[in-house]
Amino acid sequence: MRNVRATVMLVLSLLIGLGAAMMAAAWVQQKGDAATRQVAVAATDIELGSRINPQMVKLVAWPISQVPEGTFASADELADRVVKTSVLRGEAILGSKLAPVGTKGGLSAVIKEGNRAMTVRVNDVIGVAGFALPGNYVDVVVSTQQDGGGDNKQISKIVLEHMLVLAVAQEANRDETKPKVVSAVTLEVTPAQAEKLDLARSVGTLSLVLRNQVDSRAVDTAGITKRQLLGVQERRAEAPQAAHPAHKRPVAIAAARRDCIEVIAGGSKSVQCF
Repeated sequence: MRNVRATVMLVLSLLIGLGAAMMAAAWVQQKGDAATRQVAVAATDIELGSRINPQMVKLVAWPISQVPEGTFASADELADRVVKTSVLRGEAILGSKLAPVGTKGGLSAVIKEGNRAMTVRVNDVIGVAGFALPGNYVDVVVSTQQDGGGDNKQISKIVLEHMLVLAVAQEANRDETKPKVVSAVTLEVTPAQAEKLDLARSVGTLSLVLRNQVDSRAVDTAGITKRQLLGVQERRAEAPQAAHPAHKRPVAIAAARRDCIEVIAGGSKSVQCF
């Protein structure tokens, strides 16, 4: 009897413990569901300038305390929106990464309001050996001739600073890190910078200088000439020397005219003038 009673008590304790565990799990799950919300994330990598379709978006449960600002709760809110920066798979799609409603897809979607996109032809040297990738910043240097000069008037100068690279060739993907030699680079410029860049490429040779992405300090340089590069000093024009008062033209003095006679005495002959 004792063994039967002990067995019944043991089984009853196990059942009570199992029921308590199930109730606790259900309570935790209920609390967990209450502390999350649905957030739209990228189901695949989305390149900048792309128009979002339903296949690019999925909903996941996100802890309320960790939900980023500007998220979306449904895929319908993102229909036909255009991303202005690349979004990686599993990353929350934020309003700050989207172009304004009604924007068409393409490179124009990533240009800031009031700015322009301008393309310049480059080679593997001018293009910083392919390291000027979309999303990087560059300075533009022009090498040209100063007005009225020959080789001695050649000058190189930085004419544009901290210019955003929008695309290289026909690619605008900013996730690439491998250098890529291309024939053209597209920069984001203001209207005034577009005029300056157009004039610079028409009067000389352009080069790109890659710069730190977080360094936006402006540097005012005077440029460098060929003489300064080679360490040759400019010759100063010497003023003509004034004639010294003592240096006068020689004046010919005519000798006074004299009368002379020839005298013969004792076989000797001489001339006497008076």
